[in-house]
Amino acid sequence: MKNKFFKFLVRQIILFFIGTGILIILVTQPVLTKNTRQKPLANKQNLKSIVYALSQTIPNQTPVADLFDTKVNYLFDSAAKLHTNVSYQNYDVQGVEYKNVVVKFNGTKKCGTYVIGAHFDTEENLPGADDNSSGVAGLMELVRLFAQHPPKCKTELVFYNLEEPPYFRSEYMGSYIHAKSLKDNNVMVELMISLEMIGYFSDETDSQSYPIPFMEFLYSNKGDFISIVGNMAQMGVTRSLKKSMRNATALPVYSINAPSFIAGIDFSDHLNYWHFGYPALMITDTAFNRNKNYHTEEDTIEKLDFNRMAMVVDAVFYSID
Repeated sequence: MKNKFFKFLVRQIILFFIGTGILIILVTQPVLTKNTRQKPLANKQNLKSIVYALSQTIPNQTPVADLFDTKVNYLFDSAAKLHTNVSYQNYDVQGVEYKNVVVKFNGTKKCGTYVIGAHFDTEENLPGADDNSSGVAGLMELVRLFAQHPPKCKTELVFYNLEEPPYFRSEYMGSYIHAKSLKDNNVMVELMISLEMIGYFSDETDSQSYPIPFMEFLYSNKGDFISIVGNMAQMGVTRSLKKSMRNATALPVYSINAPSFIAGIDFSDHLNYWHFGYPALMITDTAFNRNKNYHTEEDTIEKLDFNRMAMVVDAVFYSID
């Protein structure tokens, strides 16, 4: 009897460890590719000037159309100086007109469309240097890079309005409007990438937290990495993007695929592309899990690391190009 129980217990322990190992592989998507760095192309001064304008010069308020027009027109004009195919995507929210800014590259071969986006609105009247002027600055630098080195596939870079409350998770989000327009026009999307807070890094021990205990043992207790985030349906594209990014940057690149009930997994514009059945991922410095200035007056430009932000932009650029 004791021998049977012992064998049963051993089998259960073995199954537990096998199951745990499989789960860890599915969640973290380990790749054998070593971090390497391609020729640096992103300009940190360009990134800094955009963040400065959005977080310190142009007023932020949620959501007031005339202030958003100031910001959206600044983004349109900045993009138009870099590339010719720039347009507004207008849409109505309860009788008020709002706009996305869409920058298109035609591509040179037959393949699906890549979408890279970042929201430019902020929580209330906060500075929003990391959330999300950092993502917007990264996106604007990608406009410059793709204008100089055109992508092989059709690519749309989209500056989204109305990601923050009160319209978060609603059909009024700029990303919902854009995703729906692609679906309505039967556009095949290879991948959508949301740039959501890409500027805050720390080399201090315990500067990185997680929504679930013990995750620091799978990743790092330092906020010195950039993260790719997707749900369980995005494991294939997560692995592919992670491998490409690691081939392009010396910055550590981690990833997580987890159900949406885990806090933060769907906290940005990529969620709307999931709604329409498109593959979509978020690239992020992990937001409130690292940057304690999130949604406060302290989310200011001097706290950002523009060297590492430029490395993130380079990694995304080389992954698409």
